[in-house]
Amino acid sequence: MSFWEYLGNRHQQLLTDAYQHASAVFQCMVVATLLGVLIGVVTYRSEWAGNLATLTTSTILTIPSLAMIGLLIPMVGLGVPPTVITLTLYGLLPIVRNAIVGLRGVDPSLVDAATGIGMSRPMRLVRVELPLAWPPILTGIRVSTQMLMGIAAIAAYASGPGLGNEIFRGIASLGSKNALNQVLAGTLGIIVLALLFDAAYVLIGRLTIPRGIRV
Repeated sequence: MSFWEYLGNRHQQLLTDAYQHASAVFQCMVVATLLGVLIGVVTYRSEWAGNLATLTTSTILTIPSLAMIGLLIPMVGLGVPPTVITLTLYGLLPIVRNAIVGLRGVDPSLVDAATGIGMSRPMRLVRVELPLAWPPILTGIRVSTQMLMGIAAIAAYASGPGLGNEIFRGIASLGSKNALNQVLAGTLGIIVLALLFDAAYVLIGRLTIPRGIRV
């Protein structure tokens, strides 16, 4: 069976796996973004706190994804829980680091001006600092998403959702007539999803970042 025939016969299952893969990555990225920006906001004013946050999230990223999932299985079981925890933890580093860098890079004179017109610290953060730090934060989100697209495939090891199941089925049946088709379909599906997500982030950047800041 050719690859195109395989796609035609399995397109419904492949679309389901692709949807589950994209949904898992998207939901984990939302959580990772909220946590990452929050950590950045809490730690960026202190040198040691910012370094500690970056070091901690960097350490998490050094743990092999398969080992992380394997360690979580006895605690949370198979399926979605280990997938969500693993993806969220792995997605933190670029967001935390870029949030800290972006917030520290805001021109102090702008913050002083906001203080001078009576803005409270929370208001300065929401209306001045975070909008100016948004471009590097968005870059961190893009980097995290690309990483998680590949890492999510490993979740199939723990019966997680997504295109990794197609890849693992192909690897488990090496030598069969459709093994290569399964691996190729899962891999290409992940690449296509990664490109679509990245294109969406480019569009979000154009809609949310003023031209002067982009330049």
